[in-house]
Amino acid sequence: MEYNFDQIIDRTNSNCQKYDNRKAVFGTTDLIPMWVADTDFKTPDFIVNAVKKRAEHQVYGYPLKPDSYFESIMGWYKRRHNWDIKKNWIQFCPNVVSGIASLVLSLSSEGDKIIVQPPVYFPFFHVVEGNKRVMVENPLKREGNRYSFDFDNLKSIIDEKTKMILLCSPHNPGGMVWTREELSELGKICIENGIIVIADEIHADLIFSGHTHIPFPSISDEFAMNSIIVSSASKTFNIAGLSSAYIIAKNPEYRKAYEAFARATHITSGNFFGQVATEAAYNYGESWLDQLILYIEENYNFIESFIKNEIPCLKLIKPEGTFLAWIDFSEVSLPTADVYKNLIDNGLGLSPGHMFGEGGKTFLRLNMGCPRSLIVTAMDILKRTIESI
Repeated sequence: MEYNFDQIIDRTNSNCQKYDNRKAVFGTTDLIPMWVADTDFKTPDFIVNAVKKRAEHQVYGYPLKPDSYFESIMGWYKRRHNWDIKKNWIQFCPNVVSGIASLVLSLSSEGDKIIVQPPVYFPFFHVVEGNKRVMVENPLKREGNRYSFDFDNLKSIIDEKTKMILLCSPHNPGGMVWTREELSELGKICIENGIIVIADEIHADLIFSGHTHIPFPSISDEFAMNSIIVSSASKTFNIAGLSSAYIIAKNPEYRKAYEAFARATHITSGNFFGQVATEAAYNYGESWLDQLILYIEENYNFIESFIKNEIPCLKLIKPEGTFLAWIDFSEVSLPTADVYKNLIDNGLGLSPGHMFGEGGKTFLRLNMGCPRSLIVTAMDILKRTIESI
């Protein structure tokens, strides 16, 4: 079956953050919102129909997770990521950020140091400092149009209080799909220093041609015993509003700590609709996903070509996955904060790069997970805005 990703879905007045919160965030509703990291594509029919079928029951009491839920996740990881996982490794969490926060609280103590690698998904900062841990930064190194890990800096900042690192893999906002060699070096340093790796792998399925996502624990049994994945079908299949994510932990001590925290906070129930949506996504979503990836990659190719030919003062970090474009405005004469405001005035709402920490000040993040026609309009606005400076 061929899917239509060019279709425009009117999301206004659906109580979605991306569209219905424009006034609060940008001061106007008259703009294309390319900020929140969900896509504008229709959730595929095989998920919609599964949710509808469950809704027809008309009783929505406390849910149980059947074997089929776990089997769908296990099958997906085997087929898509060549990784065999076991049912008891999988635990529910409402969303990826709450899962990370739960692991921070259950596997570290107040005052412990936790490493983050900016520029990076900004809730990482919140789950560390908001939970009274000490954030230690290991900034990524920019090398041309790609980021890499700074291992020398990483080694230099570790001390006896360093207990954990939050790994964004694939990387948001830069779109890096870390190689096996990069992850292996990172993992060895963490094992040598007793540092637990918490890997946010929510973009793991959105990988461009020529690249392969490596689930961090799949590298070796030693890595698996020193790490936990937090992920979800939500980014891939546009079901973030159904609040369904999971952790994957081989280490029984990590699972025991998480389970104790989950029992104490009662966060593991979830809802029927997120559960059946996840099952449907992982059981029937491969053809749809293959087509989606090609479409998003073509969106990026359009952006890259347009900027190169029409706005050469802008530079791109070249994504290897995700649906995010990370654009560098450092060669524009106007401060990036002012460019951001001018873009809003001209009808385009992006994410300001300073939110992502060190190295992000001159960047803006653009969500390219949308119909091509919106990309074309956004590029025209971007060009007009830069030309007017």
